[in-house]
This record gives sequence, structure tokens and C-alpha cells, in this order.
Amino acid sequence: MSHHEVHRSHRIGWLRAAVLGANDGIVSTASLIIGVASAQAVHADILLAGVAGLVAGAMSMAAGEYVSVSSQSDTEDADLELEKKSLNDDFEFELKELANIYEKRGLDSILAKQVAEQLMAHDALGAHARDELGLVENVRARPVQAAFFSAGTFTIGAALPLLVAWNMPGIQLIPAVAASSLVFLAALGSLAAHAGGAAIAVGAIRVTFWGALAMGLTAAVGRLFGVAV
Repeated sequence: MSHHEVHRSHRIGWLRAAVLGANDGIVSTASLIIGVASAQAVHADILLAGVAGLVAGAMSMAAGEYVSVSSQSDTEDADLELEKKSLNDDFEFELKELANIYEKRGLDSILAKQVAEQLMAHDALGAHARDELGLVENVRARPVQAAFFSAGTFTIGAALPLLVAWNMPGIQLIPAVAASSLVFLAALGSLAAHAGGAAIAVGAIRVTFWGALAMGLTAAVGRLFGVAV
């Protein structure tokens, strides 16, 4: 019988950015709408605040992810350049260093040296990048990809509570936005957990909890501000 394993580590980069973007889009926009509505604002102002939050948030997510992941990518590139120089300057030392790594993982010294020699003969820099620096190609930093997924999913996430607010004026707006946003967050948490191979219930609960807390605090601030005015 054939045995096929489905690994998910290659999804780490885009999955993290996508989940972060969608989660922030739902939570921040729903919280903003609820906060402004709690301050007794008119429906048009509530929608304007929601749209402004969507646009500003999407651009902020894109810029933040790009800068953050670019810094990580720069660090990785600098480490690779340093390793490349070390390989050119003292190949034998690097060979011993790699063999020592394999010994610490359980190989005997002779086998560890043979493995190091063969891997370095095939791709010396790749072997050191993977086993010394811990840089694996499928989880390398990709700034443009992270920025794209974060901004795109933020926009989608933010549009959900905004559409609910658009179609639900009056006193029903706050409970409708809050309830629908919690449903959206639970679905997002479940989907992200499934994509990452984690427990679906846990993923849904942790996302929903923090979303509810954010909306509750923002509603309290909006109500306090509205009373003060």
C-alpha cells in the first residue's frame, strides 16, 4: 500500500500573511465601525469611517509586511554572502563544521564526514544554508508575496463588516456587525487551522476571542466618547 504524506510547511509564508491580513481587516474595521456607531454617529459617517479604515489598513498592511519581510530577507542574504565568503576562504574548515553538525544529530564521525563531503560536492552553499543557517527555500522570506497577500486579504476581511454595516442602518447595526464579524472570524480561524494542519476548534476559538475583545473595548471607548461630547 502506498503511503503519501501531505506536508504544509511550504505554506508558512503566504498563509501567515494571508491570515494576518484577513484577521486585521475584520477586527479593525468591525471595531472601528462599532466604535463610531457607539458614539452616536450618523450612518453616513459610520460608513465613511469604515471605508477610510479599509483603504488605510490595506496600505498599512502592505507597507508593514513588505518592510518587515524585506528586513528578514536582507538578513538572510547577508548570512548567505558571509557563508559564501567562508567557503571560498577556508573550504576545509567549513567541511569540518558541517560534519560536526551531522555528528551532533547522531551520525558517527566517519559517516558524518562522508555526508558532508557529498553534499558539499553537490551544493556547498545550499548545504550550509540549510543545515548551518536553517534557511530552507520553501520558507524563505518573500517581501512582495507577503505584502500582496496581506493587503489583499485585509481588503477582503474589511469588506465583510463594511457590507453588513452598509445594509444594516439604525439600532441593529452594532449587534449585526459584531455578530457577523465573530462568525467571519470563526470561519477564518477554522480555515487557517485546516490549511495549516492544526485543530480547527482551537484555531476558531483563539481568533474569535481576540476579535470579540477588540470590538468590546472599542465599543466602550466609542460610547464613552459619545457621552463626553
